[in-house]
Amino acid sequence: MLELQGLTKSFRGIPAIKDISFKVAAGEVVGFLGPNGAGKSTTVKIITGMLRPNEGKVLFEGGDVTDDMVGFRAAFGYVPEEPYLYTYLSGLEYLQIEVKATRLLKLLRLESWQYSPISSYSKGMRQRVLIAAALLHDPKLLIFDEALSGLDVDSVRLFKDLLALMAAEGKAVLFITHVLETVEQLCDRVVVIAKGRIVADSRPSELKSLMSLPSMESVFAQLVQQQDTRETANEVLEVMRMSHA
Repeated sequence: MLELQGLTKSFRGIPAIKDISFKVAAGEVVGFLGPNGAGKSTTVKIITGMLRPNEGKVLFEGGDVTDDMVGFRAAFGYVPEEPYLYTYLSGLEYLQIEVKATRLLKLLRLESWQYSPISSYSKGMRQRVLIAAALLHDPKLLIFDEALSGLDVDSVRLFKDLLALMAAEGKAVLFITHVLETVEQLCDRVVVIAKGRIVADSRPSELKSLMSLPSMESVFAQLVQQQDTRETANEVLEVMRMSHA
């Protein structure tokens, strides 16, 4: 569904990324992992059309996205790393489509705040608004850049359940993070970038074995009784399928 072919980008002659190539197929969750400054943000900005590469191209469903950037942007949902929002708007005003927005805000535990200005929201609440905005138009491709940042434990579990359901529906997901434990739980494949180049592209189990990193989140979920996020994730998908009329 999404394919990056030889993306290269330099700033003032200094390469930020070099020959970045990988695919995200329909129904696949691909983690994009790397240290700060590795080139993740540059790659994502090129994918979303905020930057143009010096070389290479981005394909979506076989076509160059620059041939129809408006159509491509209508086909993906994006949660950026930094929650830049119009803080003078309420959560409901920001999402605009009232019926679907109201249901999504309720499912994401923002119903009581839907008429309050976003300036009064916590970081986690703002992140949930961004996630709702990315899901609202039921996109084929989802790009999540550190989407779990600021979320509480229940919201993280809901997001994980939702991600699995969306992949099962055939949506393609690019999940950018630096937390290997989360990648292990969520992703079918992991692409690792370092110093602007791809250094690994493999299944998380193989990467975990190589790096010998533990996971504690599943243990925590067993010890603490929490809400049925699977059921809520199914309801979110129902809202996403609603027509705007």
